[in-house]
Amino acid sequence: MHAHEGEEHFSAGEPGDPNKPFRVVEITMRENYSRMSYQPNALEVKRGEQIKFVITNAGLLAHEFILADTADNLKHAALMKKYPDMEHDDPNGKTVQPGVKAEMLWRFTKTGTFEFSCLIPGHREAGMVGTVTVK
Repeated sequence: MHAHEGEEHFSAGEPGDPNKPFRVVEITMRENYSRMSYQPNALEVKRGEQIKFVITNAGLLAHEFILADTADNLKHAALMKKYPDMEHDDPNGKTVQPGVKAEMLWRFTKTGTFEFSCLIPGHREAGMVGTVTVK
């Protein structure tokens, strides 16, 4: 099951343009005992900047990288509790299986603080949330 078919609402900016310059940021997802994390879990970008996220799942469980504002992620996390097998392959979010890498190109068009989070039930609560500050 895929989420957001045809949906074009993105609270944290817009899909990037691969023909324009971008900065590569590597993110590693993992779990360690009852704690789950992103490394790094905080990022600063300039408004208008494009980031190519290279997301590696170094853990033993599937994880997600969903980029949005906190309100959108919390709303979607509630939906994920009803549909825990939902997988994402969206411009602003990817489900990444263990030992796999995914890439996502994103342009930050708005200033403010946004987040990336794993919305698989229980993962956000175990620490899988990070912030992007756009200046």
